Amino acid sequence: MKRRKISCFVIAYNEADRIAACLMPLAGWVDQLIVLDSGSTDGTAEIAKRYADDVYTTDWPGFAAQRTRALEYCKHEWVLNVDADEVVSEALKQDIDEILSRPTLSATLINIPWKTYLFGGALSHGRYSTPQGKLFLKEGAKFKDKSVHETLIMPHKEIATVKSPLYHYSWRDYYHVQEKHLKYATLAAGDKHKSGKRISLSFAVFRFFMDFTQQYIFRAGFLDGKRGFLMAVILGQYAFHKYAGLWSLTQETIKDDVRK
Repeated sequence: MKRRKISCFVIAYNEADRIAACLMPLAGWVDQLIVLDSGSTDGTAEIAKRYADDVYTTDWPGFAAQRTRALEYCKHEWVLNVDADEVVSEALKQDIDEILSRPTLSATLINIPWKTYLFGGALSHGRYSTPQGKLFLKEGAKFKDKSVHETLIMPHKEIATVKSPLYHYSWRDYYHVQEKHLKYATLAAGDKHKSGKRISLSFAVFRFFMDFTQQYIFRAGFLDGKRGFLMAVILGQYAFHKYAGLWSLTQETIKDDVRK
């Protein structure tokens, strides 16, 4: 049986240094390749036009809204969602071709192993080794409206997992690691505040130690050596910043209520 057709979309902003590496393995393999560029100033869109079928320059409405916007451009029944810091391996393409060529396929979501790199070495344990639901059946699918860590909502979810990895190069350097996690923590704090969640500052401190322990001990991050220790600290910091940010927003709300 011929492989079911795939639409693939990539959302990007100022990714000129790595957008080509992301798009080259996809061009000519997927049946539709779409890039949504949210106003890059470094030539990302121009580079993307060398590889993608369609490149759209847009505003930035948030992660979930941008992915939903991209999904609307996808015309095939299966959709692959790849980020600009990810690279599809040849082995992964073969795995996907095989599973989407099966005469009968009950799965609606394909989980793909994540091989994440930190400062030149792979993280084989913990949060950043968790398989990602990157390939899914489009019908009825949508992204939950969150500022960050948006989740895919499907009317019926039956999962299959392939063996070969999706390479993930999330961070350019140490500054970028901290910048990205602080940004995401702040966005997540805003979402929690809007939903009515309130916490104490001591809870933020507790979450630092809890998330560090979970990543380093219970999810075996210690097996990744120095990189595993550093990532556990970073994820502890992320949790602290998220809940400290939520606490700070709560204090602003209390102050506004007092003024009224």
